[in-house]
Amino acid sequence: MRCQQAILRLREQASNPVNSDLTAPPLRRRLICMVYEAMLLFGIVFVSDFAFDVITQSKHALVLRHARQFWLFLVIGAYFVFCWTRSGQTLAMQTWRIKVVDLDGGKLPVVKAIVRYCLAWMWFLPAAALVYQLDLKQWKMAAAIALGMLVWALTARLDKYGQFLHDRLAKTRLVHIPSEKELKVQSEA
Repeated sequence: MRCQQAILRLREQASNPVNSDLTAPPLRRRLICMVYEAMLLFGIVFVSDFAFDVITQSKHALVLRHARQFWLFLVIGAYFVFCWTRSGQTLAMQTWRIKVVDLDGGKLPVVKAIVRYCLAWMWFLPAAALVYQLDLKQWKMAAAIALGMLVWALTARLDKYGQFLHDRLAKTRLVHIPSEKELKVQSEA
């Protein structure tokens, strides 16, 4: 009984990181979570792209290309904003026990979630602009995008709290949610 109360108390603290000593998840865990998120997004993009083709009667991917890109930007954004404002976690974030919270530790308001989503595109946009400007092709393009993502990932190393630059700019933070095993160890200590 006492152990269950301690676990509930620690879980309550975990939902409000200002009142606890929760830290940012390790960089490796966040990057692995991003890979898992990309696999999940494949399904969302596939279904929403199919819906776009059915609605617009598109027979070729390059037809209405910019409208399709804008549609996918909105659909992916709706997925992230919905998840972040509802529980602070996407499915991949739940799996890797990562949560996005406001600076005060609360749930994200819709506006902050939208700002975070738009700023998160900085993982790709600077390198993509460079690829376009220099007309890079094939492996050079992939290398430029990968280098841009690596540089963005390293912004977490520069922050004293271990947060990515887009989280600092959006005034949000990623926190590690302890597992039940970790909570039991904490409650016994």
